[in-house]
Amino acid sequence: MSPLRVAIVGFGKIARDQHVPAIAATEGVELVAVASRNASLPGVPHAATLDELLRDGPEIDAVALCTPPQVRHAQAAMALAASKHVMLEKPPGATVAEINPLVTAARAAQRTLFATWHSRFAPAVEPARQLLAGRQVTSVKITWKEDVRVWHPGQAWIFEPGGLGVFDPGINALSILTRILPQPLFVTSADLAFPANRDAPIAANLALSDVQGLQISAEFDFLQTGPQSWDIDLDTDGGPVTLSMGGARLRAGGIELVDAAEAEYAGLYRRFSELCATGEADVDLAPLQLVADAFLLGRRRMVEPFEDEP
Repeated sequence: MSPLRVAIVGFGKIARDQHVPAIAATEGVELVAVASRNASLPGVPHAATLDELLRDGPEIDAVALCTPPQVRHAQAAMALAASKHVMLEKPPGATVAEINPLVTAARAAQRTLFATWHSRFAPAVEPARQLLAGRQVTSVKITWKEDVRVWHPGQAWIFEPGGLGVFDPGINALSILTRILPQPLFVTSADLAFPANRDAPIAANLALSDVQGLQISAEFDFLQTGPQSWDIDLDTDGGPVTLSMGGARLRAGGIELVDAAEAEYAGLYRRFSELCATGEADVDLAPLQLVADAFLLGRRRMVEPFEDEP
């Protein structure tokens, strides 16, 4: 069987650190091209834009869109029109409504559209979902705090409209939560802190619930220095359950159930390869919808300006 020939579009930190090694480690998937105005990979054919790649580049079967979310809709539509499978980095787009036309286009082209949530592929997430399926969850606390200067150095787009600000990492927590809990969730209130010189929040506090009245709180912060926090603490009728390190570790009843190395992106490419073999789509917009609703309901407060250099 021929390998799935993938081109990465947008070659920034996430593409270099995660997509390239994940493709190399995934049987049946091959990186054959890169499209980026600002970067290239030695030994791999390069184009400045997706349009140039589709016109003049090597034969490809699929694209992994790692560009900022503000431009992904147009790129995905272009790739689907060229009969290519499409992987969308998270978040899948700058808005919720722009994704459904892509699903329609993918079906018409009989090609895969995969809206990825990489944190759902963290090693402790599925074990946590299975554990919680036999328990009643009584409350949830999310603490998701990291240093934007470490994880997104010089990436101004993240604070532009559509860039999501602190919800760029925060949506990872929401993607895990919407996977491990059985009921749909909705936002009940939000407090959003906007730097005076930016158009997206740098911190946020959310309250969420489900139809059973479950109390969920979430604290997101993009200015965390020192140890970084990616934790979900759940109280259940069987005792406390904690997912930590972004879903790499699972602890319940004082017992460490999972403590595994990161392998999220390898899981993404295995799933993408499976989907492309059948032309299926995998598009769950629940995490993005929660972020959109936080913006709708959020009380906005202005905080001090943010600069890349402190």
